[in-house]
Amino acid sequence: MKKRLTLILFALLLLDGLLPGVAVGNGQQEAVIPFDTPDPTALESPDGSGVYVFTTAPGITITRSTNLLDWQRCGRVFQENTPAWAVTMVPGARNIWAPDIVAMNEKYYLYYSVSTFGSQRSVIGVATNETLNPDNPGYKWVDQGLVLESHPDHTDYNAIDSALFVDVDGKAYLFWGSYWTGLKAVEVDATTGKPFRYLDGDWKIPAEYVAVACRESQQDTSIEAPYVVKHDNYYYLFTSRGSCCDGERSTYHIAVGRATRPLGPYLDRDGKRMDEGGGTVILSSTEKWKGTGHNGFFRTRNTDGTQCDWLILAAYNIDRVRSGRLTQVRPLHWDAAGWPAPGEVLSCPMQEYDINKTKHN
Repeated sequence: MKKRLTLILFALLLLDGLLPGVAVGNGQQEAVIPFDTPDPTALESPDGSGVYVFTTAPGITITRSTNLLDWQRCGRVFQENTPAWAVTMVPGARNIWAPDIVAMNEKYYLYYSVSTFGSQRSVIGVATNETLNPDNPGYKWVDQGLVLESHPDHTDYNAIDSALFVDVDGKAYLFWGSYWTGLKAVEVDATTGKPFRYLDGDWKIPAEYVAVACRESQQDTSIEAPYVVKHDNYYYLFTSRGSCCDGERSTYHIAVGRATRPLGPYLDRDGKRMDEGGGTVILSSTEKWKGTGHNGFFRTRNTDGTQCDWLILAAYNIDRVRSGRLTQVRPLHWDAAGWPAPGEVLSCPMQEYDINKTKHN
């Protein structure tokens, strides 16, 4: 009986991310984190300790891999399920949603959202760290608090799903939004990671934010999870549309547009503006994977200098739907016209993958 209770306790601790350093294999040669890890964001650490993935969970789950096939739980950002200040502002919130990790000014900025399902009363916060590696003596997440908020009586947006883009000139732009009137963006202070200015009043509503994408139909406002990447001379805005969380019935899919400026306007492949409902679908459900969406992007560089671009996202495995949304990693190619083209889920160590072998016309 005692042995059984010990095993149950161990399993609960593992699921809750309280056993850092526990390796979890996926039993197959695929770049898939084999447990519920929705809304992933990732960066490769420059110290060679691996690729770090942050996902929605109480406290924000952190998972690490050195090859994208074998994964190790390495704790969480916050010891509490949700920062106290955020619970005060959003009563009923139980965990943290949709993190985004980015390097800026020799620091790491971790954006996160706090809300309750279906509500427009939401907040976005940010935490910082000097390193991604929990084995580094300087490792410590410091919460920098509120970035911006939304309220049904004061904003036309919902303050979740934030993602920061840092341009080559050092300027930074924050993108966010889910449903309602769509996705928004604003330039932020690259030192604080927060908007330069807010509207007058008691609410943290950024001044001069702009609309960057929405759905064409007012009957279907399902658009969220903006993420911006620069490739050659264009900025690419990735968005997720459809239902994210309905198991095998999920309709989540990824659509994209591009612009010549960070704040747009973004146009899809047919030339339609994304702030008028446009967006070219680049990834949707397959027979095996349902609800493919809420993507991030990261870049790795092998010792020989080879550079690879990766798309990271979550989806349901049709054979393991009850396991939740599993994070998967796919190579991201760029076709001859400069549009992103996701490959299949990675099936070899990332160090062995040659992104130049696959050509897209």
